[in-house]
Amino acid sequence: MDNALLAIVLFITYLAESQSYIVTVDAHAEECFFEKVEAGTKLGLSFQIAEGGFLDIDVRILGPDAKVIYEEERQTSGKYSFAAHFPGIYTFCFSNKMSTMTPKIVMFDVAVGEPPKAEDANGKTTNKLEEMIKELGGSLTAVKQEQEYMRIRDRIHRAINESTNSRVVAWSFFEAVILVSMTAAQIFYLKRFFEVRRVV
Repeated sequence: MDNALLAIVLFITYLAESQSYIVTVDAHAEECFFEKVEAGTKLGLSFQIAEGGFLDIDVRILGPDAKVIYEEERQTSGKYSFAAHFPGIYTFCFSNKMSTMTPKIVMFDVAVGEPPKAEDANGKTTNKLEEMIKELGGSLTAVKQEQEYMRIRDRIHRAINESTNSRVVAWSFFEAVILVSMTAAQIFYLKRFFEVRRVV
């Protein structure tokens, strides 16, 4: 019973430490987020571009000493994990400076592990159950991110479909008006033509 309760508490704690965000990065702009952690803490960043332009963005992770830990350009999605070498504030930046006018919607998740613990009397830092819970928590976080991404894409596609449908209806109405106008003009012209010929 104690093990089951411990497992539930650890699982909830792990999920609480994984933070998901959705942010809009305007053209020529950069958005940064910060995490303060202890040395040895495991950090993970996963991101996907949900909307905007060619669905790409520049990504950068900086350490407390302002050195670049991870940097990629024009990425659609990605994952990166590392252990904090120094205690302090780690910076996660998404840059859209290469875009001239299109904002990008970025969905990302920052996973912060627990700081390293001192070894217990048996020389073990974690037991098998804790490891399995963390692994399961990581899998569930990945599924949650994928569901969030699919929900955003579904909303975007629905908006595109509705916009396309409204344009098709407007174009059909415009074509019908033009067709009726041209038919009326031809009838009027022919009627006028024969009326003139009769007078002559």
